[in-house]
Amino acid sequence: MPTKRLLFVCIENSCRSQMAEGFARALGGEGVEVRSAGSRPSGVVSPAAVAAMARVGIDLRGHRSEGLDAIAREAFDAVITMGCGEACPAVPSPLVEDWGIPDPKHMARAAFDDVRDGIRERVADLLARLGVPLGT
Repeated sequence: MPTKRLLFVCIENSCRSQMAEGFARALGGEGVEVRSAGSRPSGVVSPAAVAAMARVGIDLRGHRSEGLDAIAREAFDAVITMGCGEACPAVPSPLVEDWGIPDPKHMARAAFDDVRDGIRERVADLLARLGVPLGT
């Protein structure tokens, strides 16, 4: 089966898209190539996102926050925006979805973890729809 290329986009590429990237890598394994980007990247991955993902066994410490210009010429099988509206310009792809996920940046830990868990569910569903066998 060919590898599926996925892109997750939010505004700062600090929380939501980083967590989605982490889940896609963990769940999709070798069946996916994953990138994330922001329309206005913060330049850092949120320490709260790193901590939230560590609580479920996924390490984001090696991730970087980057802008859409870093991936502008790449082709993806699916592009997922995370609820950033017009702040996230369209990236052409056969499958484009906006998940409308609230930015957890200023949320308390329990609410942040709820957003994280919702992202995991959506990523697992996306991978299943794309025919990618799920790992852990």
